[in-house]
Amino acid sequence: MQRLLVICRHAEPNDPFPLQPDFERELTKNGQHQARITGKWLRDSFQKVDAILSSPAPRAGLTARLVAEKLYFDEEQIQYVPDLYNAKESVLINVLSKLPDKVVRVLLVGHNPGITSLSRTLTGEHVGYLEPAGVYAINLDLDTWQDLHVQTGKLEAEFTQP
Repeated sequence: MQRLLVICRHAEPNDPFPLQPDFERELTKNGQHQARITGKWLRDSFQKVDAILSSPAPRAGLTARLVAEKLYFDEEQIQYVPDLYNAKESVLINVLSKLPDKVVRVLLVGHNPGITSLSRTLTGEHVGYLEPAGVYAINLDLDTWQDLHVQTGKLEAEFTQP
């Protein structure tokens, strides 16, 4: 079965102020604008997603909500997964492998370097480092998400901010 994994980096965050934990960084006004542009591109390119998984960090969560709005996706259905905060590739694969089989199209909102590493592994290509609010959409031929760790997909589309 063809499945679509859309990997999105959170939009532009504020620079941290002294002693501010990285987790607490929020989006700039420009970052909020970027997330809306990304959401519109996703809607125009793929119409919808079945699930949205996001890091619970404020900058990722707001990116996910702003993108969801453009996709007409109920923000109450966004799944905030603590393990996604600054996750390594292996953790991302583990989280995705637990998706129910009914999910065909999923949007993952997270952080570098893990999401770029995951994109490289799944496509077998040396894709560039995802910029804020950038996207890699990867087609995967998977019977079940549990098979993700042994699959290579095809880079279907990519998006960077204009």
